[in-house]
Amino acid sequence: MAQLLTESEIQEKVSVISGWTIEGAKLKTTRTFKDFIQAIEFVNKLVEPSESAGHHPDIEISYNKVKLQLTTHDAGGLTSKDFHLAEVISQIN
Repeated sequence: MAQLLTESEIQEKVSVISGWTIEGAKLKTTRTFKDFIQAIEFVNKLVEPSESAGHHPDIEISYNKVKLQLTTHDAGGLTSKDFHLAEVISQIN
């Protein structure tokens, strides 16, 4: 099982990834697209890196907005797995 990060480690890691915030024990971002089709295309691009990492975001789609949340459920909070996947997701257009 992945090890939980300390509050200072969490703050350090979130400060270097643009567009992500911490809310409770979750790492969150919202991406806005031109339309629903582009939003779904983005979500489809998340499949391969999420499967490769064995770590999956919680996804909420509302027309052209995609809200993502990351947390390591089996560890009960944020781990390095969450921040690694957030960095990968941040590179996806």
